[in-house]
Amino acid sequence: MTLVPTPTPFDPDRYRSAAAHYEQGRVSYAPALIRRVAEATGLGSSHRALDLGCGPGPLARSFAPLVREVIAIDPSPEMLAVARTLAGQAANIRFRAGSSYDLDPALGRFRLVVMGRSFHWMDRVDTLERLDRMIEPGGAVALFHDSAPAIPANAWWKAWHDIRERFEPNTGPHMNDPNWIRHEAILLDSPFARLERFGVIERRPIDVEALVHRALSMGSTSPAHLGGKAETMAAEIRTALADVREEVVETSALVAWRS
Repeated sequence: MTLVPTPTPFDPDRYRSAAAHYEQGRVSYAPALIRRVAEATGLGSSHRALDLGCGPGPLARSFAPLVREVIAIDPSPEMLAVARTLAGQAANIRFRAGSSYDLDPALGRFRLVVMGRSFHWMDRVDTLERLDRMIEPGGAVALFHDSAPAIPANAWWKAWHDIRERFEPNTGPHMNDPNWIRHEAILLDSPFARLERFGVIERRPIDVEALVHRALSMGSTSPAHLGGKAETMAAEIRTALADVREEVVETSALVAWRS
């Protein structure tokens, strides 16, 4: 059965006010994970990579030393401004304003297309159809994600999540919605139906200010979405989680090749 999910409405300003908080708050992808994905996809110095929905560019910066060129695309001018600053002197990253709707073979061919926490905002079926015309034979799509395993070291996570949830407005379709169609199902009905998952679990230091930035970096609890309530949410996080010093995170990649 072919699945036809309802795309999330396109909103290029969704992360406008979150851009200043993203790099300081979001979980970074493990270098070992980047190396494993590069190895599994046969990525090398002669290849090109595309970072779609690049945000402040953590994946673009991670893959740039491994390839000839990275094209990094995002619809948010604020995110692109942060990404360009963080990329510094990386001469082989080219940042472009745009979205999945702007994917076109004129961008050239790519060995690997990476997306970090962005695929769920796209028309996923349309995006994969477009990428099928742009990814070279043997190339792949890699969807990056992070999660907090339910272990004692992460006992604070529920309090952080509950605070965010109380302030979070109704933002429409979401990956936690029971009617949400998982990425795996979409990929299995796409040209990229051979799937493999890679993951790295690590213990990392963290403090309450990073958790405040993390909450404000979310599209649904960004300063623009919460208005005056953003400071109230931040104050509650600081009070409830002042003693947090570490977290255990799993960063993972779902890699999809053509069958």
